[in-house]
Amino acid sequence: MRIVFMGTPDFAVPCLQALLDEGHEVCAVFTQPDKPKGRGYTLAPPPVKELALRYEIPVYQPTTLRTPEAAELVASLKPEVIIVVAYGKLLPKEILQIAPHGCINVHASLLPKYRGAAPIQWAVINGDEKTGVATMQMDVGLDTGDILLVEETKILENETSGELFDRLQVLGSKVLIQTLRELEAGTLKCTPQGEQGTCYASMLSRDISVIDWSRPAREIHNLVRGLSPWPVASSVYQGKRIKIYETRVCKNEAGEPGQVLPGKDFLVSCGLNTVLKLVTVQYEGGKRMGGTDFLRGHPAQPETKMGC
Repeated sequence: MRIVFMGTPDFAVPCLQALLDEGHEVCAVFTQPDKPKGRGYTLAPPPVKELALRYEIPVYQPTTLRTPEAAELVASLKPEVIIVVAYGKLLPKEILQIAPHGCINVHASLLPKYRGAAPIQWAVINGDEKTGVATMQMDVGLDTGDILLVEETKILENETSGELFDRLQVLGSKVLIQTLRELEAGTLKCTPQGEQGTCYASMLSRDISVIDWSRPAREIHNLVRGLSPWPVASSVYQGKRIKIYETRVCKNEAGEPGQVLPGKDFLVSCGLNTVLKLVTVQYEGGKRMGGTDFLRGHPAQPETKMGC
């Protein structure tokens, strides 16, 4: 099929690669503008652009699609279908109606749950046992279009959002290819989402990264997993900020919430008499290391408590 592809981050790369491997004609790629990166703030291209250029696919990076010129450009490419994967911009009605088969979106959740920008992270933070990938026929709403295909996967007990991200981007490419195969065969069916069970997955910010040790260990564990690799859960230890990348829920006897328990492992008491082991941490100005190694260099004093 003749396809216009719209996507930006790493998550979209396997989908674009799968389309090329399947033999589809990707006539153009639309992606976000290059952004400053690193200490020198050098402009860096999005991952999707890098892949497109390797295949000599024309790349367009408009700041908005809500102009007559943008609609005219997309229409001039004469796509049979537009594929959208983590593009980062809402598409206006004028563009949604250009291709004969409309716009198909790959979304990393079991819609209608977790519409929005951060479905993977919020599924982990909320302690969900499963998630998945859905392809959707796009409409003017935010992730509200009819569902085409869905594939579920289990969220592992200690899996971070970064690790789940890696699995779902591969799963997403497989679901996308199957969707297009069924579209070409005329067997693809649409299922309206409805509004039951909807949940908005807002973008993450550092505002939610500070740990409240009065919460149960399982909830804190889920927060740590969901915020890894960014923005990373954090607390205060002996007056300095400490980032917490990896944890485990333990069955040790607890003390007061936030209390660092005696022993070689970095154990912290949490709410409801639960305990959390800090497996991987990074002290302010230091490097990432194991919690046990950290305590050797920064031993806890009696009654040491984690702060905010």
